Formats: sequence, structure tokens, C-alpha cells
Amino acid sequence: MHALFDRNWKGLGIDLSPLSSPRAAARMFSCVGCFWVLLSSALVAICSFSFISPAWIVKEHPKNHKDSVSFGLLWHCSESLDHMYRCYTFGGLGKFQEIPSSSWQTSAVLCSGGCALLAVSSLLAIITIFLPSGACERRICTLAGYMQMAAVVIMASGLLVYPFGLNSSLVQSFCGDSDIYYAGDCQIGWGYMLAVVGVMLTLFLPFFAKYAPKEHLSPTPLPTLL
Repeated sequence: MHALFDRNWKGLGIDLSPLSSPRAAARMFSCVGCFWVLLSSALVAICSFSFISPAWIVKEHPKNHKDSVSFGLLWHCSESLDHMYRCYTFGGLGKFQEIPSSSWQTSAVLCSGGCALLAVSSLLAIITIFLPSGACERRICTLAGYMQMAAVVIMASGLLVYPFGLNSSLVQSFCGDSDIYYAGDCQIGWGYMLAVVGVMLTLFLPFFAKYAPKEHLSPTPLPTLL
């Protein structure tokens, strides 16, 4: 009876062989995997943008614009008397040692290293989309997940170290009586908050990486005919 049923379906041009469905399933995209790739790429952009942002520590005076100033990891911006907002790198490019605080130097190394690690893991995530489901795809997803977890730890450490530089003489000259984890007359800027949000969202990436590999879907069983 089963053989007769199979011949009838094959006569209609429908292949019910057990090998056809798994092959089709292997070519399907994983919804979790696609979301993982999109989120990873978006967080790389957020990380890079916050890293080069000059608005980690800001001081604004609406009544006296010449005192407006902002600091980033690598930039220092201030508004001049002609109401032009100018930004300068600390000591110029290639002079990393001239960043005004050793804490900021450490933070710059950690944040840039975390961003680089996140970018590499994002590239691996993109590669997994085009791989067939199997051991190779699972290994790459696992590797990318570990790299993203390491990026979270490294960037979070950089963000925790950065406020230690608020007691530097350069910051105190603009922000008054600032100290470690106290900005004085200044305040936390949107660049630092964007970096914090990016790290918090990156924390979810390793969990998505665990479920990103494509699954082999078994063919839908046909009802048994008695």
C-alpha cells in the first residue's frame, strides 16, 4: 500500500525521497542567524562611531560659548571666540603617548582592541550565512561567539578605566575640581553613553551565536494509510 502511494505521488512529478527535504533545509537561512549577523554589523558601526566620537566628556555654557569643550578618547574639541567648533587630536596622530592620562591611553587600547575583535567576529558571522549547515558552520559560530564575549569584557574594561582620567590636569583646567569618577563642572557626553549601550547590546551576541547555525529539518511525515 505504501509503495502504491509513493508511485502515485511520483507520477504527479512530486519527489518524496528522504534526501530531497534535508538538502532543501540545508540551503535555508536561519532567522536567528540573520538577526545575529545584522545585530553584529550594527554594533560594529556603533562601536566605531563611539570610539572616534569627541563627546565622551562635555562642558556646555549656553551663555558663554567660548567655554564649551568636549573630550573623547583621542579628540579634544572646543569652541573658539569666532564661534567655530574645532577639534584636535591629543598630540597629533602617531603620538599616542601624549594622550593626557595613562587611564585614557589604556582605555583607548582596550576599546580599539574590543572593536577590532567585534569586527572580525562580525565578518565570521557573515561567512556563516553562505556555509551549508554542518560541523564547519557550528565551529565558526562558536568561535565568533567566544570572540564577541571577549570583546564585551575588553570594551567594558575600557569604559570602566576611562573615568580614572578625569583627575588629569588638562580635564581639571576645563572642568574645575574633577576627580576619578567625578566630572566636576562637566558631564558625561553622548559618545560615552553610546559606547555603554553598544557594550550592553553586544552582551547578547554570544547567545544568538549559539542558536545561529542552520538546523536540519526533517521532512514532514505523511499519514500512514491502512
